[in-house]
Amino acid sequence: MEIPNIANIRPVQAVKKFDFKKYWPYIVVSLVVVLLGVGTGWLLSGKAGRGGSASAPNVKVTANEAGILDEDTFKGDTAEGTLVEGGINGEGTHHLERVGGVSQNVYLASTVIDLQGFVGKKVKVWGESQAVKKAGWFMDVIKLKVIE
Repeated sequence: MEIPNIANIRPVQAVKKFDFKKYWPYIVVSLVVVLLGVGTGWLLSGKAGRGGSASAPNVKVTANEAGILDEDTFKGDTAEGTLVEGGINGEGTHHLERVGGVSQNVYLASTVIDLQGFVGKKVKVWGESQAVKKAGWFMDVIKLKVIE
């Protein structure tokens, strides 16, 4: 084993003390940039000033009706039943229980309205049927109306 030459070893140097006066403009500018980025993201996400549960333009929400209320512009599928929370095997957020048992359930999700406020009520829904793997009938709801 070779012994290192002491002449080639550099002495340990003390760590310089942080000079805040020298770097404060950089620190302030960095904080301002971060805050502006967070604020801009929050505004662009649409969370600022949003009221109600509607998430799409031209959507109305009342105690007995929600969604795109103009029936003349929609030519899709409809179904009636009692709205229950829960999908099937990860498909849908809610489902309609209908006469005839589980095989007649319509599994639902909505890109337009919040279905949660109508759970437990008998409703009629309008929407577009979608192809899925587990549910027999899956619908993206664009309108909902309480019928009882």
